[in-house]
Amino acid sequence: MRLFIALDIDPAIRERIAAFRDQMRLAAPDVRWVSPETFHVTLQFLGETKKLDEIQHVLHQVKLAPVQIAFRGIGFFPNPIRPRVFWIGIEGDENLQKLVGELGRVTLPLGFEREAGPYTPHLTLARSGSGRPRPVPGEHAALGLQRLRAKLETLPSPDFGTMTAREFYLYESKLSPSGAQYTKLSSYALQP
Repeated sequence: MRLFIALDIDPAIRERIAAFRDQMRLAAPDVRWVSPETFHVTLQFLGETKKLDEIQHVLHQVKLAPVQIAFRGIGFFPNPIRPRVFWIGIEGDENLQKLVGELGRVTLPLGFEREAGPYTPHLTLARSGSGRPRPVPGEHAALGLQRLRAKLETLPSPDFGTMTAREFYLYESKLSPSGAQYTKLSSYALQP
């Protein structure tokens, strides 16, 4: 199973982001746009594993407060000059960093290491080529994302709203030619 831990997004915020995505698609029809039903905030990617029961057991040990997050601003990976990924920014309160740290702590004994560096959440809206922030040999920057960047420079920075996450989820990701399909396997409450 290919697993990850994430927060879901409130329906009203999801709808605002989806409407923005639909408007931006016109400027870059040649890139792969993420489907709104798959929008989520990744907390930790676990990857391929057969340790479902062990993971679910340690996630029940996480006892933290709800997380306040705001969806605002946009950006490109690896940078705006040679864009490969288009994203929306996510700003979280101190509980978001505590949650990510605790998830890393409880999953480490199972052999899962968190990515190096600080946790910087974002919501991917579109990808080009391999979809990796750094190009693989033979890939070039996406012209559609360059056109999109130029269009966005004429617009105010978007703000999609703020929400309180009161639970997090363990998801399964199934890859297919038509895109990834995500299934919630279990939920874990965040309580004050």
